[in-house]
Amino acid sequence: DDAAFDAALVARALPDTPILLKWTREDEHEWEPYAPAMAVEVAARTDADGRITTWSQEAYSDTHGRRPRPGPDRAGPARLLANSLRAKPVPAFVPKPNLGAHAGIHRNLDPIYNFPDRRLVKHLVTDLPLRTSAMRCLGGAANVFAIESFMDELALDAGRNPLDFRRDHLSDARALAVLDGLERAAGTPRGAGRGFAFAQYKNAMARVGVAVDLAVTDAAEIRLTRAVIAAEAGRIVDPDGLTAQLEGGFLQAASWALAEEVTWDRDGITSRDWDSYPVLRFDNVPAIEVVLLDLPQEKSLGAGEAAGGPALAAIANAVAAVTGLRLRRLPFTPEALRRAAIEE
Repeated sequence: DDAAFDAALVARALPDTPILLKWTREDEHEWEPYAPAMAVEVAARTDADGRITTWSQEAYSDTHGRRPRPGPDRAGPARLLANSLRAKPVPAFVPKPNLGAHAGIHRNLDPIYNFPDRRLVKHLVTDLPLRTSAMRCLGGAANVFAIESFMDELALDAGRNPLDFRRDHLSDARALAVLDGLERAAGTPRGAGRGFAFAQYKNAMARVGVAVDLAVTDAAEIRLTRAVIAAEAGRIVDPDGLTAQLEGGFLQAASWALAEEVTWDRDGITSRDWDSYPVLRFDNVPAIEVVLLDLPQEKSLGAGEAAGGPALAAIANAVAAVTGLRLRRLPFTPEALRRAAIEE
C-alpha cells in the first residue's frame, strides 16, 4: 500500500508521465509496518484433582489494525507512511479498542476449554516505537501460544498426560474427535521430544490439533523432525486446498517460532535483509502429515490461519519436553535456549 501511494504522489507531481516506482528489499524491511509486540499473562487455580477451576488471562498489545481503508476522520490516509512525512502531514492515526468478536488483541483470548470461572482482559498499548499492522492470526497466535503452553505446565503439575488433561476440560465431541485423531496419527515419537497443542480458531472456525517431534543439537539449534496436524473444518469441499492451508500455517508459525525477529536501535530498523531477518530454511522443514476429519453433514468452517497458534505452542511444548526449559518469548533461537539454560 505504501509503495502504491508513493507512486500516486509522484504521478501527481509529474502529470502525463508514466511512473514505475519500486521499493528495494531494504526499503521494505526498514519502513513496512511490523507485527505488534504482544505479551500475555495467565494464571489458574486447580482443585485437588488437578482440574482447572479458575482461569485469568490478560493480553497487552498495540493495534493489529492499520490497514489503509476508507473511514471517518481520514483514518485510512493516516495509516499510509508518506502522509506522515508530507509538508502538510495528515494527523497521526489514533487507534481505538476493537470491539469485534475475537478481533485483534483478543482473538482466541477466551480459552475453548470448560473453565467454570474465567477472567479475560485486553489492554491496548499505544505510542510504541514501531508502526504495526496485522500479522497472520492477529492476537490468536500469542494467545493460543500462552494458553497451550500453560495447559502443558498444568498437566505436568497434575501428573497427567497432556492430551488427557485437555480432554478433562473439553465436552465438545468434535474437539475430542480431533484430539483422538491426532493421537492415533502421531503414534510413536520420532525425535527426542514431542509437544501437543489444540485450538479452535476464533472459537468458531476449524478445530486444529498439532503434534511436533523435534531434537535440540549440541549447538542449541532446534531441529524439527515431524509434524502431525489433525483438523476438522466441517464439510470439506477441497481437501487439497485445506491441507495446503494447514501446512502453510504450520510452516509460517515454525518460522516465527525459530527465526523471525525485528531488531532496531536508536537509528532505526537493523533487520533489513534476509540475513539479519532470517526465516525458516528448507533444511529444517519437517515431514508433515495432515489428517482431515470430514463431517459432510455439517457446514464448512473457515480454516485460514487456524494452524498458527497450535503450531507455535506445540513447538514450545516439544522444546520443554526435550530440554526441561519453558521458553516464553519468541523466537526460540540458540541464544534464547542458552540464556534460558543459564537462568534456570
